[in-house]
Amino acid sequence: MRSSDPVRCAEAIVDRVGRDIVLAIPIGVGKPVALVNALYRLVEADRRLRLRIFTGLSLVRPAYRTSLEQRFVAPLLDRLFGGYPDLAYTTALRRRDLPPNIEVTEFFLQAGAWLSNPDVQRSYTGLNYAQVAGHLKRIGTNAFGQLVAPHPQGQGRISLSSNTDVTLDMLPYILERRAADRPPALAAEINANLPYMPGAAEIDVNACDVVLETERPHYPLFAPPKEPVSLADYAMALYAATLIKDAGTLQIGIGSFSDALTHALILRHTRNSEFRALINRLGQPLPADAELSPFSVGLYGCTEMLVDGFLALMRRGILRRCVAAADGRAVVMHAGFFVGNQAFYRELKEMPREALERIEMTAISFTNTLEGDAASKRAQRTHARFVNTAMVATLLGAISSDQLEDGRVVSGAGGQHDLVAMAHSLEGARSIIGVRATRRSNRRTVSNIAWRYANATVPRQLRDIVVTEYGIADLRGKSDRDVIVAMLAVADASFQPELLAAARSAGKVEPSFRLPRSGSNRADTINAALAPARHEGLLPDFPLGSEMSEIEQAIAAPLTFLKSAPYGDLARTFLAGLASSAVSPPQQRALERLALASPVTLRDRLLRVLLLGALRRG
Repeated sequence: MRSSDPVRCAEAIVDRVGRDIVLAIPIGVGKPVALVNALYRLVEADRRLRLRIFTGLSLVRPAYRTSLEQRFVAPLLDRLFGGYPDLAYTTALRRRDLPPNIEVTEFFLQAGAWLSNPDVQRSYTGLNYAQVAGHLKRIGTNAFGQLVAPHPQGQGRISLSSNTDVTLDMLPYILERRAADRPPALAAEINANLPYMPGAAEIDVNACDVVLETERPHYPLFAPPKEPVSLADYAMALYAATLIKDAGTLQIGIGSFSDALTHALILRHTRNSEFRALINRLGQPLPADAELSPFSVGLYGCTEMLVDGFLALMRRGILRRCVAAADGRAVVMHAGFFVGNQAFYRELKEMPREALERIEMTAISFTNTLEGDAASKRAQRTHARFVNTAMVATLLGAISSDQLEDGRVVSGAGGQHDLVAMAHSLEGARSIIGVRATRRSNRRTVSNIAWRYANATVPRQLRDIVVTEYGIADLRGKSDRDVIVAMLAVADASFQPELLAAARSAGKVEPSFRLPRSGSNRADTINAALAPARHEGLLPDFPLGSEMSEIEQAIAAPLTFLKSAPYGDLARTFLAGLASSAVSPPQQRALERLALASPVTLRDRLLRVLLLGALRRG
């Protein structure tokens, strides 16, 4: 059944599977929004129907909490997301008025977006990414919906594009259900803004039971904006870049640390002397097997998530080590899903066919496990480096990436545990977890290295390499005492004494132990080492570009500072704002962008002074 009417397509799904609909939709941008919204409205209006949605990463527009955030974010969101339709179920979840005959369960949440929503917190299901397909089978999923890309020449083919991840793993189940006369509904919504990914992502459009193609232009894809890269991110990334082996395999995620690591690898390859100089300025010792030279053979990417960093590595000739795809093509990477900014989507859409065919979108069972042709996977994934981030690491090497100590879920385990476990199963492979040594909370600095933490995404039995801005802690195979010593060495100096005291109290470290470099791990040390490179443009705020305007990029970091600065720093910033009546042209443009050029209220005058102070101090 093919139609341009979302309601008719929703009715066709109900006609095919009955009144109890168990719907699976992909994570991220692969959600067929028009189709899902029509089905939602149909079930909302008819309480005889029941709809259970299973998914992950339901993307919603970022919220703003303060007046200054609203001034900055609101125009940006209008520009970036003005044409993107909200999912009806996320709107209902935010209002906490989901109909009683509709359930929504997610295994991965948009980071931090649902922390204060009890309904979402209660319905969250903790799964590793590689477990999702099995779970969908167990719950008897009878409907699948996905956003797909039309073939450029309209040859009766469509591409699963951004989300081959679980869909490819579920196709055998769908065929089995059809053969058993319990036909599920495989529904596709066509969107011409999705890049057409070739290879395993391509399927015959007739394989779908329901196809929705609304009138063009189709709505744009969800495109989260880039975050600025801090100097702490760069310090972590520079250390991590020395752990990536030439002729090896690379997995990275999304976010500012991933952007920083991409940039650090490019510096290592294209500006090697400057890369080495930055490492020397950081001053921390490197492991014996660290690599500093450019890439002579290059890397192969095997990752659950394709991000724009991989495209940058392709352009610079770093991602070039080829392996064979299932159809025999030579590819430089396998990936399970993608999400990114609009520039990333445009690059994929405009990429020449011969370059695009070197990227193979595939099943998550391929990228995240050694199941299937294990021998081939092991041969391809030489010197694999699985690089991820975490919120907290304990002194004993446990990693928390998804949940707070009170049980509230920030995001989800996703594929992190899959990839860490695989690093321990592959010869020569390593898991690298980036953890910022500190964070700001309630305008205080808090350590992300803890003696104990109530949640462990990765248990200490799988501990491997942890990287902070203060260096590299290689934990694999070490005793608890030596793990603690290694973690203390990369913790912030302000928290080292109390951490060491806790370890001594537990009898895990001998009373006579003293830290050899106590006091050197401080934020001002990182600033002194890397700030000159920042000012010279070697370590830009947005190394992979940004869709923010030039003035928005310039004020992003000062606004981040104002959001979390301690009260003493805020006072000094306020005084800096009062120090001079002269306003430079860039400062004037920043004031105009935030509608503070001509403040009327006392509150706006105070915000103007604070912003000027942050710009002058930055």
